[in-house]
This record gives sequence, structure tokens and C-alpha cells, in this order.
Amino acid sequence: MNLRRGATACTLLGLSLALAPAGPGVASAAPVPLPVSFARTTSEAGIELPRPAGLYAVGTRTLHLSDGRRRDPWMPSALRELMVSVHYPARAGTGAAAAYMTPEEARLLLEARGLAGAVSAETVSGVRTHARAEARPASGRFPMVLLSPGFSMPRTTLTSLANDLASRGYVVAAVDHAYESVGTAFPGGRVLTCRACETVATDQERAHVTVGRAHDLSFVIDQLTMPRASSGTTHGHSGLPLARMIDSRRIGVAGHSIGGAAAAAVMQRDPRVRAGVNLDGNFFTPLPGAGMQGRPFMMMGTSVTHSPTAPESDWHDAWMRLDGWKRWLTVAGAEHFTFTDLPVLADRLGLSDPAAPISGERSWLLTRDYTAAFFDTHLRGTARPLLDGPAADRPEVQFPRMWRWGQVASARSQVSGRLRPMVASGPARSSRRSPRGSRRHSCQRNGGAWSAR
Repeated sequence: MNLRRGATACTLLGLSLALAPAGPGVASAAPVPLPVSFARTTSEAGIELPRPAGLYAVGTRTLHLSDGRRRDPWMPSALRELMVSVHYPARAGTGAAAAYMTPEEARLLLEARGLAGAVSAETVSGVRTHARAEARPASGRFPMVLLSPGFSMPRTTLTSLANDLASRGYVVAAVDHAYESVGTAFPGGRVLTCRACETVATDQERAHVTVGRAHDLSFVIDQLTMPRASSGTTHGHSGLPLARMIDSRRIGVAGHSIGGAAAAAVMQRDPRVRAGVNLDGNFFTPLPGAGMQGRPFMMMGTSVTHSPTAPESDWHDAWMRLDGWKRWLTVAGAEHFTFTDLPVLADRLGLSDPAAPISGERSWLLTRDYTAAFFDTHLRGTARPLLDGPAADRPEVQFPRMWRWGQVASARSQVSGRLRPMVASGPARSSRRSPRGSRRHSCQRNGGAWSAR
């Protein structure tokens, strides 16, 4: 979803309600605690995110990071700030139930989606996440994956993916970029709204967002891999000594919409990022002629918007420049938010989206399985046949006609020759191959629903 001046009516989950653009700056709200453990019980909320599929319990901690070297592009008088939810493999039975988001963040999200009268903020903020705040970390060193949400969307909309990857043995850092979501709680009772939404309207401005996020993601990597405790703070406590958990030789990035563009952008500037995933986003910054220096990249999007013949997709150009292991997947029956928590929550709230025939649960399973298979292959060295081509039990997912079937054997030989299966504390070695692709995040018509590009 892209909130523009004079923006228009958008729909979510089949409800044709007006979209109220969020005002710039700070929302008027009472002091709001960060979303670590909200007092509402899960029985009151009655809704939960999908249960993670991995073997580890999941811990989470919220970090507030401030980059003293950069000014915020949307608020030049302030330093660039980020809120980061770190999800990590944890020891079972430790920590407290983690909240999904604060009530004020939920209220602003529902207002922006035109659902304020249909769903209560308390219901959304009280969603059960299956993660435990401040849980004790599991032993070992793990690959890290960073997640960047769509433009105007908070990081919490990627919580299911973050929790699932953490349960499989990844440290996952979901990043909120200041003034680029409809509402994000910061320390001191501040709730920053989408100031960027009031100004970003052209592809050049979207490219500016993409590059800024790439710098944000590199800064997060800096902070989380320092050989000392993170300099971020949460509720006045020092950050977790995350560097002891993270294998800095195995770092990947995934993003939804413009977050997918940021995944490609950070790979272009930061060689520490070994692999990337773009979930239904267009690229606003063209790939260089050298591609990704052989590093792997996967594009996964809707069949309507990102098939090889889709007129507004730039994936063809990106595909041609990707010079390493690459995949281009399309999902039939999906819409733009298929790759986030929103369809799952909609199903559990009894809502539906006529523009997306695929169910919320099915959306989640496909997003989970292919994303996990990609990172297992390229950050762990464990080849996953799921990425070799279409599967009978997943008929919605297609590998478009530009896919060269001869790449299956070569891809497997690349994996077996360059990567070794790893345990949590094992040595890191990653394939150096990559694809790319995505460009638009403006509020556009996609089938029967408005979606963010």
C-alpha cells in the first residue's frame, strides 16, 4: 500500500473502504510501550499466527538503533532511527509471551487499511505470536536473515516469516524504517507515522527509499555483528550479545514489495550479504552490469503482476542481469499482500479477499516453504528439491517460461560443490550466485484489489 497525497480508495481483504492517509510526523498518542509483552491475554484475543515449523523455540527482543552518521531523509533535523525486532532460536520455557504490536500501532494500521470499524485494535495487538520476549538464546552460531517490509507497512506484518525462520535456526532481524510505516512505536512514547508517504510518488523517489533502506540494513548488520553487545537499547536495557549467536559469514536479506527492492540494493553495496529474496516487489535501482557478483537471488510474486508478460514488471530486466543462481517464481491466485501476515489474519477474522482466491493459510505455507528452502540452500548448504521446478503438490507456484531447465543440474552441482551442510555451530560457506528483481510499490490496481508496489 502506498499512501500518497490525494490518494484514493484502497481495499484490503475484500472491504471497499476509504483509505485515510496518515499525517506526517508523530501520531498524537499517549506514551506507548514497545511491543515486548503486552498485558492482554491470548484467550481474549482469540487469534494466533501460524505455528513455526522448526524445532527451536523462538525468542524475540526489540532494539532501538540510532545511526549517528546519518540524518533521517524524512526528518533532516533528526538522526536516522530504526526499530528492529530480533527473532532467534531460544531455550524452551524461558521468556514471557511476546505481543504482536502495540494497541496504537494496531489502530493506525487498521485506520490506514480502512478497517477501523471492522476490527478492533485490541484484537490485532493481542494476536498470539508463538514467540517469547527476552527468552534465553539457544547455544550455537546461526545464519542471520534481515527482513524489510513493504512501503507504509510495519515490520510486524512479516512476523510469521520471522518466527518460522528463527524456529529453523536463523537469527532474524525485522526492520522498521523510521517514517516509512503507518505507525511504529519508538522509545519515549513516540509513535512515528508515514511522513515518507506524503512525498514519495515517482520511481525516482522510490529509488531514493530503496537506497536509504539499503544503508539501514547495512547499519543493522554492523550493529548486530559487533564483537560486543549491540549498542541498541530496548526499555533501557543493553542489547543482546547477538554477535555470539550470529555467523557473520552467512547473512541473507528478504523483503516484501519495496523491501524486496531493498534486498537487492543492499546486496549491490554490501558484500557481507550472501543471498536475497524479493517478495512481489519491483526494482527501483537497476542492477549493475556485473549483477550480484555471482550471489544467489530469488524473485517470488503474483502471476498477475510478475509473469514474464506483465507490462509493469521490471523482473525481465533484472533476470537478464542476474549472474548467479536465480529463481523466478509466480503464484497463481495470489495478490500483493499474500506474502505477509495479512491474509492469515484475515482468514482468522472471518474476512475474505475476492481478488485473492488462494486462502490465507495456503498463502503462508507457500511463502514459508520457498523462502526457507532458498535460505537453507544458500546459507546452510542444504539443497532443497523444491527449488528445482514446479511441484505437483504446489500447483499454484510456477517457474515462468524464461526458466531454463538445464539449470537444474548445474544448480545442484553448484550447491554440492560450493556448499557443505552445516549445523548451527559449523563453518560457513555459501554459494556465490544471485538473481534480482522488483520495482514498483505505488498503490495500483491488481485484479480486484488495490496493492502496494
